[in-house]
Amino acid sequence: MLKKLLEHKISEYVLLVLRVYLGVGWFTSGLGKVTGGFDASGFLQNAIQNPVVGPDGNAVYPWYTFLVDNVFLSMTPAINLIIPWGELLVGLGLIVGGFTAYAAFFGLLMNFSFLFAGTVSVNPLYILIGIVILAAGYKAGSLGVDRFLKPSMEKHAFRFFNHRSPERKVA
Repeated sequence: MLKKLLEHKISEYVLLVLRVYLGVGWFTSGLGKVTGGFDASGFLQNAIQNPVVGPDGNAVYPWYTFLVDNVFLSMTPAINLIIPWGELLVGLGLIVGGFTAYAAFFGLLMNFSFLFAGTVSVNPLYILIGIVILAAGYKAGSLGVDRFLKPSMEKHAFRFFNHRSPERKVA
């Protein structure tokens, strides 16, 4: 069914609108963090001190709280660069339609990370749109830079995947 939907010309325009909408959201969020300064330490501390709890009062994602406490917190300086620039680059990729599937994937990765830490905000909406874009694959960036990147990538960057050994002749 998805294949049939993607074959219609209108799907390119629907995906363009969704892609640019999501891209602007990521880009503006990242730009605000890059230009205004960003410190993830408070967010990370809050994720540890106030984990997402279920109806029984137990942490829903104890593995994520453990990960934040034992890995991410010690990497705060790196995370202070990764999140703002990641948001900015995901947004830029989605807006211009370059490496669209990769941008959608990394956007989804950030959305889920934020959800696991207990921040709802726009994440469910961004996840829904991101999944649509990721499922559409190349078609999501066909009205963007991906239209020009795809042929070049197929010819040059990934040519070693297309290498075939010569067939043996049977005597």
